[in-house]
Amino acid sequence: MGGSVSCCISPGESPKIHRREVELEECPITTTEDVSEDTGTYLQHISDRELPDELAQEANPSDHPRASTLFLNKSQTDVREKRKSNYMNHTSPGLLTKKFSSCSTIFIDDSTVSQPNLKSTIKCVALAIYYHIKNRDSNRSLDIFDEKKHPLTREKVPDDYSVVDPEHKLIYRFIRTLFSSAQLTAECAIVTLVYLERLLTYAEMDICPCNWKRIVLGAILLASKVWDDQAVWNVDYCQILKDITVEDMNEMERHFLELLQFNINVPASVYAKYYFDLRSLADDNNLNFPLEPLSNKRAQKLEAISRLCEDKYKDLSKSAMKRSVSADNLIGVKNSQAVLS
Repeated sequence: MGGSVSCCISPGESPKIHRREVELEECPITTTEDVSEDTGTYLQHISDRELPDELAQEANPSDHPRASTLFLNKSQTDVREKRKSNYMNHTSPGLLTKKFSSCSTIFIDDSTVSQPNLKSTIKCVALAIYYHIKNRDSNRSLDIFDEKKHPLTREKVPDDYSVVDPEHKLIYRFIRTLFSSAQLTAECAIVTLVYLERLLTYAEMDICPCNWKRIVLGAILLASKVWDDQAVWNVDYCQILKDITVEDMNEMERHFLELLQFNINVPASVYAKYYFDLRSLADDNNLNFPLEPLSNKRAQKLEAISRLCEDKYKDLSKSAMKRSVSADNLIGVKNSQAVLS
């Protein structure tokens, strides 16, 4: 359609990569006989435009499911140091606090990729942000996220606000307050982390002590509108943070969207990757998701769900067998007609 041909873009490319459009007149389709050995135009093969494996692995993790999440990479330095310290000091793990299933009791983890545990998920997201701040490469920021220039409260911002790294508990309390007051879900917390890392990659900036609150607030604001059917309005957040204005919230949201290049899509594969990487982060830092004993009522419910799924798969296999038999009969009829003719 039209008078131009668009170059194919491989799935592993970053949104920042410039997408070129080659005019049909500028790139005519020629045969090998028309092209000289020294100069000439030719139609580039699609395999020549694909990214090599090395570049595909460096793709933005908030867009591509195969790329490793930034927060997990940031945390590995501390995890290795902890393991090395325990090995050098021969530190014993102490009393086992984790629950294990036995013959008399079965413990189950209610947190799943479709229904994560809210409290544990928020703790893990706060820990991921903590490692982002602690192990940041630099202090690149923008004025719209600077807490000194756009304070969230009327209280005076400390002079060392841009130097002292916040603790994990402080980040957790800030996120928990917003989620509790706005009645947001655990899935929204995972999407918040996706948007946060997408912002850091697209805008080429860092989350640091001077901007972490406003970046987290902007990510939560956007995630709640995209994920929840009944979104929380900007004025509602002004009721939670008493001293912030609606105009400030609107301006921050607009800048956030522009820096994301209005890419608010979160594929299911990317969401699942962030969930399981948060579980890995929890295991590395002894943040265990809650385990509950399997009650009789819950066991009956799981059994009913299992029986329902089993019946569903049986029906699917029967229908597949019927289609296969009917196809064989159709082929047999055609063969018989061919012999008779």
